[in-house]
Amino acid sequence: QVQLVESGGGLVQAGGSLRLSCTASGSFLSINPMAWYRQGPGKQRELVAFITSGSRTNYTDSVKGRFTISRDNAKNVVYLQMNSLKPEDTAVYYCNGNGLYSSGGSFYRKNYWGQETQVTVSS
Repeated sequence: QVQLVESGGGLVQAGGSLRLSCTASGSFLSINPMAWYRQGPGKQRELVAFITSGSRTNYTDSVKGRFTISRDNAKNVVYLQMNSLKPEDTAVYYCNGNGLYSSGGSFYRKNYWGQETQVTVSS
């Protein structure tokens, strides 16, 4: 019911910036919250940041002050602006959204994942 398509990953030097985008499409009533996760080499997947439809945000400690999550509710897009990137930010990044949809007169929630995008920060 929901497709999440990511873009914006790549290779950047330490101290540089990247912006990730994730566009949601499909049949849904809302997607809330939307979030970015990442999984570094040999590490578990971790929540980087999330944002609600009311723009309430939360960040993991390691990215506070460097990353900013935002969303355009009209376009169903969530962004992750990453500044002052460090080699330890190298990871596969995933967009995530909790979608609400209706079917047969009932409402359902389901968690959706984007296809992943690679971010590599060189030292």
